[in-house]
Amino acid sequence: METITWHDFEKVELRVGTVLEAIDFPEARKPAFKVRVDFGEFGIRWSSAQITKHYTKEQLVGRQIVGVTNFPKKQIANFMSEFLVTGFADENGDIVLTAVEKPVPNGSKLI
Repeated sequence: METITWHDFEKVELRVGTVLEAIDFPEARKPAFKVRVDFGEFGIRWSSAQITKHYTKEQLVGRQIVGVTNFPKKQIANFMSEFLVTGFADENGDIVLTAVEKPVPNGSKLI
C-alpha cells in the first residue's frame, strides 16, 4: 500500500448526499441501479451503483450515502455517471454502502 500525504487526501471530495431516486439499469453489464443523489450546494447528480444484492430501490430512497464527487464523468453503457458511490465488498464481493451514523447536511465533506 502506498502512503499518501494529507494534501493528497484533501484532494478527494468525499461528500454525503441523499438518494432521491433509484431505478433499474438493465443496460449495465453487471446488475446495477441508477441513483439520483442530492449533494446540497454541489448539485443533484446521477451515478450507477452495483448495489442490487443488499438493497432494493425502495430502501435506497431517502438514505444518505457517501460519494466521490470530483472524478470526471464516466460512461457506463448508455449512461454518464457523475460521481462514484462508495462502499465495501462483503465476503461474496457484493457491495455494502458507506454510510453515515447520523444525518448530516447534504454536501458535507468527509474530514
